[in-house]
Amino acid sequence: MRTTLPFSYYTDPEILRREAVAVFGCHWQYVGPTALVADPTSIAPVTAAFRPVLLARDREGVLRAFLNVCRHRGAQLADSPDTRSTIQCPYHAWTYDLDGRLRAAPRSDREDAFDRASFSLLPLAVDTWGPFVFVNPDPRARPLAETLGPLPDLVAATGIDLDGLTFHSRSETRYRANWKVCCENFLECYHCQVAHPGLVEVLDVSEDGYRLEESGLLSSQYGPLKAGPGGAFDPTGEIRAGQFHFLFPNLTVNIAPGRPNLSLGPVVPDGPAGTTRTLDYFFGPDVDEDWIAGYLRWDAQVGLEDAALVERVQRGVSTAGADSGVLLRSERLIGHFDRLLQEALA
Repeated sequence: MRTTLPFSYYTDPEILRREAVAVFGCHWQYVGPTALVADPTSIAPVTAAFRPVLLARDREGVLRAFLNVCRHRGAQLADSPDTRSTIQCPYHAWTYDLDGRLRAAPRSDREDAFDRASFSLLPLAVDTWGPFVFVNPDPRARPLAETLGPLPDLVAATGIDLDGLTFHSRSETRYRANWKVCCENFLECYHCQVAHPGLVEVLDVSEDGYRLEESGLLSSQYGPLKAGPGGAFDPTGEIRAGQFHFLFPNLTVNIAPGRPNLSLGPVVPDGPAGTTRTLDYFFGPDVDEDWIAGYLRWDAQVGLEDAALVERVQRGVSTAGADSGVLLRSERLIGHFDRLLQEALA
């Protein structure tokens, strides 16, 4: 059996400081749907782990991402989506083109050797997968498509047309638990039989039925359909099994059985013992609201049950004298996550 991470990893502020640089400073982060910046001259503030980000689509339709920080004194540039021909700081009116170049800085003409070209907005790598926008703070990052690995093909194999999905809603949940506790909870269904009665009505979570796979940065779980109509929600439809993917370091991707659906979002640290998890829900254009409502109720209930579990774990790993735990075969994806984390921190 493999041991867990040392329990100090879930409580130590120094570990989180290292993760901010070595993990979140160099991996792709999902930040929102392309609908946020669908039209030319649209901008949208988003968050990528520890960084405020400003998405901007220029007049030619090119999508860019910048730190949402003015180069003058560090003020946040935008705090809501908008349509603008320029980006202007509300503090001192420094004004930037949508490609990030500084256009105007009041009174700068009185400064010796003021070089506007030196004060462009700080860029981040940006790319899309279907209707999903990702950013990466590392300018040397490998391409998003390479990072995604087999994930696009696995999603396509369900029959879901990503470009045909419509953004429906966003949920945001805060947990009193370290972000890794939340990720590791997602990465195993060993607890499902005990903790998720509504989920086990729908999916086969037995050791022989529930399948686990890992490849590169991706960990995947597959739950065969167990029930027809009459369970916690109606899982009948084009999708015949559940898929639950995790892209290191913190992206969760969920496909439930039934009508075309996909939810995804990051698990983000909020201090050593706090986490925020965002989920954006997408559905096929012909999925009716009654089915969506039933699915969202089912999914929300599973989320409430998980919240209680991860906070229980956090209380335990914070106990003096407790050093580490063990992982069984059903928890092998946690071992995969832990190895990737330790490699990043090394």
